[in-house]
Amino acid sequence: MTQAVKGVIAGAKGAPVRVETILVPDPGPGEVLVRVQACGVCHTDLHYREGTITNDFPFLLGHEASGIVEQVGPNVTNVAPGDFVILAWRAPCGTCRSCLRGRPWYCFASRNARQKMTRQDGTPLSAAIGIGAFAELTLVAAGQAVKVNPAARPEAAGLVGCGIMAGLGAAINTGGVSRGDSVAVIGCGGVGNAAIAGSRLAGAQTIIAVDVDDRKLEWAKQFGATHTINSRRTEPVQAIRDITGGHGVNVAIEAVGKPETYEQAFYARDHAGTVVLVGVPSPDMHITLPLLEVFGRGGVLKSSWYGDCLPTRDFPMFIDLYLQGRLDLERFVSETISVNDVEEAFHKMERGEVLRSVVVF
Repeated sequence: MTQAVKGVIAGAKGAPVRVETILVPDPGPGEVLVRVQACGVCHTDLHYREGTITNDFPFLLGHEASGIVEQVGPNVTNVAPGDFVILAWRAPCGTCRSCLRGRPWYCFASRNARQKMTRQDGTPLSAAIGIGAFAELTLVAAGQAVKVNPAARPEAAGLVGCGIMAGLGAAINTGGVSRGDSVAVIGCGGVGNAAIAGSRLAGAQTIIAVDVDDRKLEWAKQFGATHTINSRRTEPVQAIRDITGGHGVNVAIEAVGKPETYEQAFYARDHAGTVVLVGVPSPDMHITLPLLEVFGRGGVLKSSWYGDCLPTRDFPMFIDLYLQGRLDLERFVSETISVNDVEEAFHKMERGEVLRSVVVF
């Protein structure tokens, strides 16, 4: 039976979002209906609203979510009604060439629900990253619902579904940060601070936070930064080298997505060090680097997409670390809001006032 619930819709490029009644169908084969408890307001949702990801309007926004499985379709075995889950926007298919090579975090055929949620007039909605969780109910592929310990607070747990995983994974999975390493994180929003927290978990000795906002640098200290640099006042590459005895860092993580900050990360690393790009650039951006420098410095230049994560492996692990008191997910929750406040939350995010506003239902 189709259910009518409230959801946040981006109807046109750049237009303010609106709360509308949407229709959510019962789950079909391989699908799961989830009653959303909490959903973070992520920069990616703003990118969708601005039309910088795709022009497939109207969008049902929201993807960084946790909730309770309400109903499952035929052939679903990984979750059952009543399970507490985090929603993942990557659900490896298990059969593509990447999955068969043992690299499911690069899956080329990630699964989403086949049925569409719609407006009341039947207009199909494009669910943001295949989730659409700024709604009381959402329909996803079964593989997108990852069961975790129900002792976790929904507001904190849902953030693992995107921004936290992206940052933690950029440090641990992509960057391979390990004991005694030096790390620089450029950009200290939600993803950047998660990368700092991940570096701390991995045992990094020196963690340098770089941003233009002193408020964000104070947050970075709380997540484990040992040094901070305001790059509006101080040239960051030289400052990073000064902190590391003139060498540069083992791993430089760029969490902004701009050519100038990527170049800073490139030059701030030690010889044979690693650069990780986790900030999302816009389609018109380009970088120019001397090829001799790329060759001569050696090392690795990597991009981290969703923290190179395997949700079924990583989500439960990070929730367990949170419940053990070793990963402070609560600190990422700046405020809780209603579904009616998403547009204002976008503006707060743009002004740098919050790490995460979280919609609660």
